[in-house]
Amino acid sequence: MTALDAALTWAQLRDIKCAELESAADGWGRASNRADAGRDRIEKQLLTGLRENQHGAAADAAVGRLRRMGRNLQYVYTECGLVRTALNSLAHDLRVQQTALRRALDEAESLKYTVHPDGSVTYPAGGASVVEGAPLPPGGTARVTSDPGLYPPSGLVGPNPHAAKAQDIAHRIAKAVGTAVEIDWRFARVLRRLKAEEGLKVPDRTWTDAAGDAAAVREAARGYLKSRIPRDASPAARREWWEHLTDEQREEYLAVYPDQIGNLDGIPSLVRDTANRDNLQLLIGKLEGRSDETSGVRLAGLREIQRQLNEGGQPPMYLLGIGDEGNGRAIVSFGNPDTARNVAAYVPGLNTSLDKDFATGDLKRARDTAIGAKEMDPSSTVASIVWLGYDAPQTEIGDPVGSLDVSGDANAKAGASTYNQFMAGISATNQNSDPHVTAIGHSYGSLTVGVAAQQRGGIPGVDDVVLVGSPGTNARSADELGVGREHVFVGAAENDVVTKLPNDREASGLGTGVVGGASTGFVLGLSGGPVGAVFGGVAGGFAGGAAGYAAQDSHTEESDTWFGTDPAHRDFGATRFAVSDGPRVFESGHRPAEAHSNYFDPTKDQQSADNIARIVAGKSDEIEREGPR
Repeated sequence: MTALDAALTWAQLRDIKCAELESAADGWGRASNRADAGRDRIEKQLLTGLRENQHGAAADAAVGRLRRMGRNLQYVYTECGLVRTALNSLAHDLRVQQTALRRALDEAESLKYTVHPDGSVTYPAGGASVVEGAPLPPGGTARVTSDPGLYPPSGLVGPNPHAAKAQDIAHRIAKAVGTAVEIDWRFARVLRRLKAEEGLKVPDRTWTDAAGDAAAVREAARGYLKSRIPRDASPAARREWWEHLTDEQREEYLAVYPDQIGNLDGIPSLVRDTANRDNLQLLIGKLEGRSDETSGVRLAGLREIQRQLNEGGQPPMYLLGIGDEGNGRAIVSFGNPDTARNVAAYVPGLNTSLDKDFATGDLKRARDTAIGAKEMDPSSTVASIVWLGYDAPQTEIGDPVGSLDVSGDANAKAGASTYNQFMAGISATNQNSDPHVTAIGHSYGSLTVGVAAQQRGGIPGVDDVVLVGSPGTNARSADELGVGREHVFVGAAENDVVTKLPNDREASGLGTGVVGGASTGFVLGLSGGPVGAVFGGVAGGFAGGAAGYAAQDSHTEESDTWFGTDPAHRDFGATRFAVSDGPRVFESGHRPAEAHSNYFDPTKDQQSADNIARIVAGKSDEIEREGPR
């Protein structure tokens, strides 16, 4: 496409056929859709069939080639979609200027003004004489560069009322033409960069370029699509908005704003999954071009999520959110939460971020829960979600700032509102009349869930709350969590020191532990109890906390923990379910905090994993109970 000449006339702007640009965009759209359909067939039919029915080197080679073809088609889909949106946005923006131009021309015609090819406007004589018999104020020609006072200065001649109107029309014509030139220049620059490499392979650097292409089209098309996304609406209103878009509009949003649509609560899960798989590839391309440590950590997590998505398997995996803001964002569901009768959303805690450990460990917890709940009720459908939609506190040995994050509830409060928004989206899109929904919080994530449950209206749609490895919820009683105490369930391993944190009055020497890291955390644990387990540094702190708990057990007579009443204590009033004691902190062959991490793993704590699965499956009456503290 050739950019409009900088000397564009208003007549040329008037005669531009925007419909032809839209027709060209439709052609690119059809190409994009065909590529998407081909990719979909490869991923959902051909690859699935090969994995299920064929084995060996030949099958592995075929899978590799099909994946390359799918990757190529994904790139074609993305780039063709960007061209379509760029052309549609160009037509849209030019049509806006055409409309402004035509209104100015229509007004000039109604007033009997003459609009010249250069945009100047001639107007007739008019007005009134100051002295009877004196001539009327003369006519003239308004130009954009001329002085607004176009009538001759004379005490005997009043102002010509046509002058100001003609001047305004001339300015509007010039503005429409000038804006049209700027619009065309902007889109011509974007369209010139939308070109593919030669050859059949789409290397990582090409996806880096694609991420830049998408950013360029977004910037150019900012008034065409982005401004219409209902970011401030409720999830239910967003669902309605999406349902009333045309197919073409949806395709454009998915092509240009996969990050916006994929992370918008209230959009159907299948749509979010489609958008986020594309956004995942763009994020990988974006981070590929960086050399800093954080980008490398994020990239490893994204690649592991992508690997699991590519492998498929059961239960099916849905990517409901992905992003690189803060410590990273990822929301993954095993099972479709829009069709599942039983839905669970698990919030991880301390030190969780978008890295490979999250992509292997936390995703496995959600998968294990989905599988377990299905076993408990084979006739029902299940979706088990891991929700990393907030910045969980991060702490390392000798990191005082991170340790302070752990000791406070600011992260939990920020995450609670976002979690409730997400859960409102699940309620808006679930197709069952009354789905059974469970909120699960582990470690600091249980504080986040607890704070969310105490916000006005509670957690949207939630029937049961599960707290495991919890340092407290900021609540004095299970009655404060909005579902009734009989629907609050707690798992607390005997050797999980996080569930035995002292209250803030008992925690002596906290400042020393925060600054001192692991070694000081050990001392803190000895003098101040198991608070050193978390606040004094991860490795040494957990060890120190355990020793401190053994040396100081006076707080076991109290129900207070660091964040309110101990959820496992009788004063809290929740139902405590049976879990394994877990390995002792100093037990040979085990990690220092292993008892804190085993709740979801059926190979390490079958009791706990089964009880969580029963609750998620709506069979809480069948759990194995344990007496409160």
